[in-house]
Amino acid sequence: MPIALVWFRNDLRLADNPALRAALEAGYTPLPLYIHAPEEEAPWAPGAASRAWRHHSLAALDADLRRCGSHLRLFHGPSLAILQAVVVATGAEAVFWNRRYEPVVEKRDTGIKQALRTGGLRAESFNGSLLFEPWEIRTRQGGPFKVFTPFWRAAFAQRRIPPAWDPPASLGEVPGGPAGVPLEALGLLPSPRWDSGFWGVWTPGERGAHAALGQFIEGALGDYAEGRDRPDREGTSRLSPHLHFGEIAPWRLAAGILAARASTSAAGADAWLRELGWREFAYHLMHHFPRSTEHNFNPAFDRFAWAHVREEELERWRSGNTGVPIVDAGLRELWATGWMHNRVRMIVGSYLTKHMRTHWLEGARWFWDTLVDADLANNTLGWQWVAGAGADAAPYFRVFNPVTQAARFDPQASYITRWVPELARLPVALRFAPWIDRATSARLAPDYPPYPMVDLASGREAALAAYRQLREPR
Repeated sequence: MPIALVWFRNDLRLADNPALRAALEAGYTPLPLYIHAPEEEAPWAPGAASRAWRHHSLAALDADLRRCGSHLRLFHGPSLAILQAVVVATGAEAVFWNRRYEPVVEKRDTGIKQALRTGGLRAESFNGSLLFEPWEIRTRQGGPFKVFTPFWRAAFAQRRIPPAWDPPASLGEVPGGPAGVPLEALGLLPSPRWDSGFWGVWTPGERGAHAALGQFIEGALGDYAEGRDRPDREGTSRLSPHLHFGEIAPWRLAAGILAARASTSAAGADAWLRELGWREFAYHLMHHFPRSTEHNFNPAFDRFAWAHVREEELERWRSGNTGVPIVDAGLRELWATGWMHNRVRMIVGSYLTKHMRTHWLEGARWFWDTLVDADLANNTLGWQWVAGAGADAAPYFRVFNPVTQAARFDPQASYITRWVPELARLPVALRFAPWIDRATSARLAPDYPPYPMVDLASGREAALAAYRQLREPR
């Protein structure tokens, strides 16, 4: 049988994999390969936490392929040159892959497709990661959407869920050709192994993704509409890293949630699908406004009075030592698990961009390096939204109060004390704002900062003053 290279990227699964399915249906024997070329993704080369996840996900994919009689060949180097070399060595006639949408990667892939076709090969790409291609949903005027609600209304009206495609029972092995390199040679794991605590929480790979979906449907989905805002509960799906790495298709997720909708809370299912819609919206924006990954979506923010970056304060924020308990809890959770609850992400982001008045790119870069679900489209949308600089952004006057947010969504301060255990001896009310009673806090929590790094009231007023300047005529 003729051979086709199936180039795995952020689609690390066998079920519902359009590129793999296309190769098989066209009568090819697939040769699965992965190419590690982080320099081709600059300035957003994969961060440290997501590299660690990728190591385990690639191992899981290889194990799944071996159960089918095949295996994953790993390479490190220039993508086009490696693809061409493997084609020559194996006599492959085609290369199939699933699309990525990051601006730099999209441009690279376009060049690769042209070069392969010029060389006489069949080169095809497919949508393996979105419900809709970013260019498919348009306003009545034919342009891109800039506000989520009308975008999702238009997308939902066009919703279509492809039928599930189960993984192949067997795959033929391609003899010969370059063997590639061992997984360890890609250098994806950190040294020292600060990620060791991640893997008691996460199970990378396709099987882990399907298990996470099942657990969510059986557990948190019913109360998701309210529970998703509670960091003190297991109220979220925790599917984001599996979705980012393509270990499960978004249409399989949507189908599973819709199937469960009748037997669980419709409000919970609809709220989760709306969150999936935000992901689609993020990719829509990144495609139509590629500069937004580095620059303010709203150009008025180019003249916003950001504070001078003080490395010492930025490091206190990164390490969770700001003196604001809910902020510190979130950043410590991030460091320990590679993940942060979404409500807490908003609070943490608001404190950085508004109370500290630090440019949103500083936060985006830290999340990029430390999140296992670091996704350029979502990361950009989230940080620009909370800073007020993005599409459909939070109003400039919305400055999250971390004390009231914590009291509302972590009412017993159990999330706070899990990640900031030095506050555990304080009365619950003081765990939200220990500076209110300095005598008690000094006695019972002597190792915690006595005051917030940036005072909440003065930080809020400075942020509002800077935002008001944007509204003044130039």
